[in-house]
Order: sequence, then structure tokens, then C-alpha cells
Amino acid sequence: MFDSSVFTSQFWEWFIIVPTVGGIIACFALIWWLGGDTGKPKEDGNVETMGHVWDETLEEYNNPLPRWWLNLFYICLWVSVVYLILYPGLGSFAGILGWSEVKQYEQEMEAAENRYGPIYAKYSKEAIPDLAQNPDAVKLGHRLYMTYCTVCHGSDAGGVKGYPNLRDDDWLYGGDPSLIKMTIMGGRQGMMPTAMQNGLTTDVDINNVVQYVLSLSVNEYDKTAAEEGQKTFQRVCFACHGMDGKGMQALGAPNLTDNIWLYGGSAETIKETIANGRQGRMPAHGEFLGESKVHLLATYIYGLSADKP
Repeated sequence: MFDSSVFTSQFWEWFIIVPTVGGIIACFALIWWLGGDTGKPKEDGNVETMGHVWDETLEEYNNPLPRWWLNLFYICLWVSVVYLILYPGLGSFAGILGWSEVKQYEQEMEAAENRYGPIYAKYSKEAIPDLAQNPDAVKLGHRLYMTYCTVCHGSDAGGVKGYPNLRDDDWLYGGDPSLIKMTIMGGRQGMMPTAMQNGLTTDVDINNVVQYVLSLSVNEYDKTAAEEGQKTFQRVCFACHGMDGKGMQALGAPNLTDNIWLYGGSAETIKETIANGRQGRMPAHGEFLGESKVHLLATYIYGLSADKP
């Protein structure tokens, strides 16, 4: 039976091999031709011209390339041949050295672990609140944060839209040291259902809930709409945010009474959140970083907001 996948794989393999090898051979032939008799003076001492003439007497001579220049081209081509023998570059041929990106990565990670692992490990048995008072441990944690966390939470840990501020002691899943470490190790998957999934089918219902949510933390809102929205909130939203709107850290449901917003606290943004829902994800770093590094990273993050209102 004809296996099309094998044919496709072989096609792309030869699609790489043929142009690569053919290109090197063609370059050898071109340099050999340029380094031949072309351009050398004739018996009468004149040099062959290219037939181009400017200003009646200015001609373009066909002088040969300098030998040292041609030799540099030969050296480059032979280096490419040796490289393709030693390293992968011709389809599935792995090269006689057996090099691969994965192998090099594993070697570098092993070397880094042997060098830095003991440094991280010596802090792993100390409690995070105690380590937060250790300048050396905090400095290591800060370096880890700058390497792995700044893309989402910012270099100052102040967060951006959709990514929490880590400095204000307002936590979706809890700010206890063990919970911070758990969040980094295993990641988090947050989900705010859409209005339709929550049973809010009309714009009036959504707008009423928006006004009630605003009433929990600000002074300017539509009181009449907020009263109607409270009924809907306590029927639909209490399961995650609680009857009082103070959230539930076990689910990562935010506190709606503190005027701290992950996506924004304007009426338009709140309406967008209720209508369309939200999907938030914190990737797991435990397998990638290891517990010792996560312990120091959690120490730094815990220290940013410890004892702050």
C-alpha cells in the first residue's frame, strides 16, 4: 500500500539535499572558471575587455580576481563541506558528531544546574517569610523574576491589563507564601463565563449588574439600576463572587468591592467582561524551573507586598 507520508517526507528531504549540495558544487565550478585563463593578457599584451565603453576611451577590462581572494572563497566552501559532514544540514542526516539543539540545551542546563543548583538549594529549606528578610535570597529571586515574569507582570511587578499587580497585596488565589508558591509551580486557569452562559440574556440585565458592581466600590452609579442588578447578582454571580461581592480565592474569583481591577473598572469594561467573559491563564513553572528556584521566586514576590495595605 502506498504511504503518502513517507513520500512527502522523502520529497522534502531531497528538496533540501539537492539544492544544498548542488549549490556548493556550482560555487566550486564558478570559482574555478573565474580563476582560469579568463581575463589574462593575450599574446599581444592586451587584456580582454567586456565590450563596455564610456566616454569613447573608458573601457571595462576583464581582469582576473586576485588569487588570495579566490582562495578565501575556496576556504569558505570547504568549511561548509566539513560543517555538513559534522553537523545536521542534509535532510535527516544528523552529522557524525550527533549534535542537536535538544542535546545542547540539556548539556547547558546540566552545566547550569551543577554550577547554580547548590546555591538555590541552600535556601529551599528556609521558610519564605524568613527568606524575604534575606537580601541575598531576595536578590536571587529578583533575578529570576526579571528573567521569567516581566513579560506579563512588568519589570516593576505592577502588572498590566489582564495580568495582576503583584505589589498591592490583592490576590486572586491568596497571598499566603504557600499559595504564591503553588500558583507559580502549577499555574492557574481562570475563567469568567459569558453573560449567555450565566443566563443573562438581555442588555437590561447586563447593564443593571454593571451598575450594581460599580456600586460596590465607587460612588457614581445608577441607583435604580443597581437595585435591580443586585437581585440578578445574588441569583447568578454569588456562586463565585459571594453574596457580598468580595470574591472567592479558592476559585480565583476577584473581590469586586476594593476598586482594584484586572481588566479595568469603567462601566464599558465591566460590561464587556460580563457580556463576553474572560479567559486568564498563568502557565506552570514548576517543571521548568524546579522547586528550589520557584521557592526563591515566591520569596521575592511575597516580599513585594508583605505587610502592605
